[in-house]
Amino acid sequence: MTTMAIRLRGIPDTEASIGWAGGHSVVVDRPEGKAGGMGLGFNGGQLLGLAIGGCFCNDLYYVAHEMGIALTHVAVDVRVTFDGDPLRATDATVEIAVESADKEARLDELIRKAKETSTVSNSIARGIPVSVASRL
Repeated sequence: MTTMAIRLRGIPDTEASIGWAGGHSVVVDRPEGKAGGMGLGFNGGQLLGLAIGGCFCNDLYYVAHEMGIALTHVAVDVRVTFDGDPLRATDATVEIAVESADKEARLDELIRKAKETSTVSNSIARGIPVSVASRL
């Protein structure tokens, strides 16, 4: 089992937050003019799409290495649809384009295996409990 710790803290003099895990960070905010947002960073929906797509990109490279395929091009586009009240993600679509200099590379198999092993998209598709605790 692997556990990752991610921390977020408010940025002084803004209503945005900075989040980090290890040595990597990202700014989270709402669009400018929405509920105090200043447009300083990604909103949660964008981060969800980035998590889905970023994980899929990594999985494509993991599987390519396992299969001995050198990729020359990777493009992943994610579209997340939100609906309801409260608003929630109702659909995510991932479009993938990969290329290899090896014309015999089994790219369809590569994409299939990456889809089967993609941690984030498989977690979302199966649903995960989210518990919230207050430290007041």
